Amino acid sequence: MSKTPVISSGEQTIPVVVQTRTDLSPDECFNAIVPIDLSLVFTPWGPFPGVKEVHNQTGDWDSVGQSRNPQLTDGSAAFEQLTEYTAPHSFAYEITQFTGSLRFAVKAVRGEWTFTPDGDGTLIRWCYEFQPLPGRQLLIRRGIAPLWRRYMQRGIEGSKRVAEKLQGHQ
Repeated sequence: MSKTPVISSGEQTIPVVVQTRTDLSPDECFNAIVPIDLSLVFTPWGPFPGVKEVHNQTGDWDSVGQSRNPQLTDGSAAFEQLTEYTAPHSFAYEITQFTGSLRFAVKAVRGEWTFTPDGDGTLIRWCYEFQPLPGRQLLIRRGIAPLWRRYMQRGIEGSKRVAEKLQGHQ
């Protein structure tokens, strides 16, 4: 399925990147994290809500074009669509149609997770690119992004723990 990305190459985005390492193989990480129950790892922190549940998921989250609606703990929601799926290396998605407070600052988000061999394990990297609404770049760069980085680090560490538990480690 071919799809025009919401965020194109000529648009300015504000990236936030976090990473962690595990003894699991890239394949083990990918297979555990891609279909993960979002409510297990994205819990409320600071000004950001957690994921309560997911509605309207099309498919097993293993094919470009599949979509879902994360429902957040503050009652808001968004639309998420899988835009890349390259097992066991990476997957990417776009989030739009925010109904919470992010709708006042963000047009769209592109998220990408990569799983790179790292010695006997894997380097897991998560990049989140905010596409700000006009005039909101400074708000995102100086206000939201630094806090979001901490939220993301909690999420990636939680994802790693769930993957390790599923694979019988720790």
